Amino acid sequence: MLTPGQLTAIQRTVPILQEHGEALTRHFYQRMFQHNPEVRGFFNPAHQHSGQQQRALAGAICAYAQHINDPSALAGAVELIAQKHVSLGIRPEHYPIVGENLLASIREVLGLAEDDPILDAWAVAYGALADLFIQREAAIYQEQRERAGWNGFKRFVVSRREAASDNIVSLYLKPADDAPLPAHRAGQYVTLRVVLPGGEAIMRNYSLSNEPGADCYRISVKREGGEGTPPGVCSHHLHERVRVGDRVEVSPPCGDFTLAAPGARPLVLIAGGVGITPILSMAHEALAAAPERTVWLIQGALNGLVHPFADEIAQLKRRYPGLRVHVRYSEPLPEDRLNAAHDGEGLIDEALLDELLGREKAEYYFCGPTPMLRHLCRLLARRGVPPEDIHYEFFGPAQSLAA
Repeated sequence: MLTPGQLTAIQRTVPILQEHGEALTRHFYQRMFQHNPEVRGFFNPAHQHSGQQQRALAGAICAYAQHINDPSALAGAVELIAQKHVSLGIRPEHYPIVGENLLASIREVLGLAEDDPILDAWAVAYGALADLFIQREAAIYQEQRERAGWNGFKRFVVSRREAASDNIVSLYLKPADDAPLPAHRAGQYVTLRVVLPGGEAIMRNYSLSNEPGADCYRISVKREGGEGTPPGVCSHHLHERVRVGDRVEVSPPCGDFTLAAPGARPLVLIAGGVGITPILSMAHEALAAAPERTVWLIQGALNGLVHPFADEIAQLKRRYPGLRVHVRYSEPLPEDRLNAAHDGEGLIDEALLDELLGREKAEYYFCGPTPMLRHLCRLLARRGVPPEDIHYEFFGPAQSLAA
């Protein structure tokens, strides 16, 4: 437990972390990968290269320092991170590696003496945080064993493969041992572990895009890269090399971006691009649970070529009278204007929500690029939607939406 002096020392580091947090986390990752290369496989190199991982960690460390007197204020962030840790197979023995490199980075970046009280305070604070994660993750592992029947990675077979759009491929995955597949909760993701041609094993999280209770898991993967951006290592491999009959390894479903119990108010599901993957699964679950409930599915896409799941959503609309669909293209092609594949052009804005929903109270779930999440959070706040009715999912490390 932190002493009053240690609490004060932690709080005094907040301005320093706000100013130098990203430099600290860049140093931390470089140091850890150099001294402990065995943990490198837990991290997506693309997120390291873009700086997303460093910014996310810097924000998390600063938030922990700011709320050191009341860590319960970070319960939502702790749950999100714990779920991600379990999906990747993080275990208690990994925490000392992180702690050693984090404390060394604080000392080296801030130029502190080895006996500086700040280091003692952060050592105790990190130990408390590690214990919090270890306990929560142990509970999640136990829940997986009871619900899914396995922990870690299990062999699955690609039973089917189909294009969802020009840039998204869906892979249908069945257990290689033909064991019954437990239903996931809509909005959850699995971690895929694949071996590249050179022998390197990599792990990536992918949302489950099909209805819960199916006899397979479906992941729908966007081909990343292009226009000056290097191709995504895993997405390129899945698009170009993985075929029906191939085997991959899959972790049990994880994630806390899941629907609340059905209510009487309308449910508004908003997706941008490949963000449709968890949102489509949510639409399946919500409509099956309450077929007469009003469910709005608002889907944004660049144009008709990259408009995923149009046929599946049309089938859902025919099956469920409560489903209402609006599709927007932000950059429609000339041929898009000649067909009825979309309902409007431009971004999802206040005028659109006024047109579709008026001022009716509703619950909102959305997923898409970070700028879209930021825009929608501000838009819904201006409309007076309470925070407890706003739910969203990041693809990649969670970031601040305050910018």
